[in-house]
Amino acid sequence: MLRGAADQAARIVAAARREAEGIRSRARQDAAAVLAQAQATGQQDGAVLAAAERAKGRREARTLLLRARAVALDGLRAQVLAEVAALIGEPGYGQLRDRLTAMARLAAGQGAEVTGSPDGGVLARSADVSVDCSLARLADLAVQALGPQVRELWTP
Repeated sequence: MLRGAADQAARIVAAARREAEGIRSRARQDAAAVLAQAQATGQQDGAVLAAAERAKGRREARTLLLRARAVALDGLRAQVLAEVAALIGEPGYGQLRDRLTAMARLAAGQGAEVTGSPDGGVLARSADVSVDCSLARLADLAVQALGPQVRELWTP
């Protein structure tokens, strides 16, 4: 009877060991699966974050580029305005002003009142039309007329 009990105990212990080994084996497999899933999720999350950072970098670079272009364009406008404003002191300015007066009067129509602009050039007004032939406005129009040529300032 003692031997039978010992044999039965040995079988129970062996079965318990097999059961424990099975549990450990399944736990290792579950842990490996959880780890693999966590790695995959981490890689996906990392890829999403990296893509967001790249997009943010592109936006910031574009903003800087646009600011640089605006500064270059503003610099060009300021330079053109300074050059045009210097015309006031030139000997031929009177003739230029006369031509601007004639053009403004023609554009504004019959009865237009033409006055000098504080920054040079003229302004014309009639009942329905205002014409700005100030040197500042003409300088701005000249820069705008350059259109695609201005892009060459910042195109490599």
